[in-house]
Amino acid sequence: MSKTILITGSTDGIGKLAAIRLAQEGHTLLLHGRNSEKLNQTISELRETTGNDKLQAFIADFTDLSSVKQMALSIKQAVDKLDVLINNAGIFQSRIAKTSKGFDIRFAVNYLAPYLLTRGLLDILGKGSRIINLSSAAQSPVSLGALKGHGTLSVQGAYAQSKLALTMWTFSLAKNIPSSVVIAVNPGSLLNTKMVQEAYGQHWSGAEKGANILFDLAIDEAYDGLTGKYFDNDKGAVKGAFGRAHADAYDEEKITRLIEVTDSLISDL
Repeated sequence: MSKTILITGSTDGIGKLAAIRLAQEGHTLLLHGRNSEKLNQTISELRETTGNDKLQAFIADFTDLSSVKQMALSIKQAVDKLDVLINNAGIFQSRIAKTSKGFDIRFAVNYLAPYLLTRGLLDILGKGSRIINLSSAAQSPVSLGALKGHGTLSVQGAYAQSKLALTMWTFSLAKNIPSSVVIAVNPGSLLNTKMVQEAYGQHWSGAEKGANILFDLAIDEAYDGLTGKYFDNDKGAVKGAFGRAHADAYDEEKITRLIEVTDSLISDL
């Protein structure tokens, strides 16, 4: 059955590769990018290579949370139902350390943007829908002060904290919308993507490994009902398995405080 699927960060890396596979299967794809020219090129490429015309473009700069909010509104004007949301867009290195609102750019793009986008789309994510959040093997305790924009973190520290925040929120969201499947996934460490090459100059596995697990988590019936879990794609050479995230992801008190602070940060948007 054809599904309507939104993929953020779909012009590069595993997001684009997953989009190609899903387009080949005939699904309706809502593709996000921050550069309109690059996004339109991606859509033209997918149409030509897959023969799928059910592709729509949505532009938003995830460093600007007001842009994310507007994107959610635009999506709801374009479709009345969303079956799968893949929060794939992410950032590691950047020339800019903080956004115009003073948030560390990793927290903004990797955590606050998908949080805000998902919240804006909940009313079209119906029963049986899936939300796939891109976590990472890199997870470290979240400083709520740093989340608010106080002080300066290292690139690695901010990235790892943003990914744990995303994972903690994933588990909270799963409890709040039990009719949907909500999963955090480490797609694989050091995959051969632009982000990894810029950061480390090397890779351990092909980007296809990450794209394939996104494809599976999005539509494979084997994952029906498996919500509030962390999938670790580092656990196997070809395909991983569900595993344990950082201990803080299971700490209800820390999760509650994280969500309270997050809601306060985005309350005026």
